[in-house]
Amino acid sequence: MLGLDRLREDIDAIAERDPASRSRLEILLCYPGLHAVLFHRLARAAWRARLRLVGRLVSHVGRVLTGIEIHPGARLGRRVFIDHGMGCVIGETAEVGDDVTLYHGVTLGGVSLAREKRHPTLENGVIVGSGAQVLGPVTVGENARIGANAVVLKDVPAGVTMVGIPAKQVLPRQVGEPATAFHAYGTPRSDIPDPTAKALDALSAEVAALRARLDAVENGGEEAAPLAEDRPEAQPAERRAG
Repeated sequence: MLGLDRLREDIDAIAERDPASRSRLEILLCYPGLHAVLFHRLARAAWRARLRLVGRLVSHVGRVLTGIEIHPGARLGRRVFIDHGMGCVIGETAEVGDDVTLYHGVTLGGVSLAREKRHPTLENGVIVGSGAQVLGPVTVGENARIGANAVVLKDVPAGVTMVGIPAKQVLPRQVGEPATAFHAYGTPRSDIPDPTAKALDALSAEVAALRARLDAVENGGEEAAPLAEDRPEAQPAERRAG
C-alpha cells in the first residue's frame, strides 16, 4: 500500500503543477518524468541492497525509455516532478528534496573526479528552469528559483531567484507571497531585471555623456563640465590632498 500511496501522491503533485494534464490516467501513462522517478525508485532499492550493476541496468532502461538520466545513487524526495524531462541528468551524489520541480535539459552535475560528495543538494520546494546547470557540491536553499539556462556554481540562499551565467541573484522572495508558491520554469514574473542589460544601459549613458561633452568643446569652444568621476568630491582624499 505504501507504494500505491506514494504513486497517488506523485500523480496529485503533477496534476497541481501542470495545467496541461487532463486526468490522472493520462499522467500515469504519458508522463516520462513520473516514469523516470518510478524507475529510479527501483534502481535506488537495488543500489542500496548493494546490487550495483542491477541498479545501473534499471537506471539505464529508464534513461532509454524516458530520456531522463538519474543515477541510482542519487536521492530524490517526495513529490519530485520532472516536467517534460528530456535531457535531464541527475548525478550520483545529488540530493533532491521534497516538492522540487525540474524541467528539461537540467543538469545536477559534478565537477570533481574524487569519490566524494560532488553533486548539488536541492532543498525542499526548489524550481530549476529548462537548460539550467547546477554544478558541484553546492546547496540551493529552500524554495529558491533557478531561471532557464542559468549556471549555478555557488550556494543559493533560500527563497531567491537566480539567472545568468554565472547565476546571480535578481529577486528576493516577494513580500506577502507564500514561500511555496509555484512558478513555472523558475520565473516568478516577466519583469525580472537583467544584470547584463543593466550594465549595458549604464555604459550607454556614459557614452552619451562623453559625446555631449565632446560636442560642447567642439561647437562652443568652452570647457565642458567635468564628468562625475573627474569632480574633486569623487576623488579619494589622498589624491585631492596631492
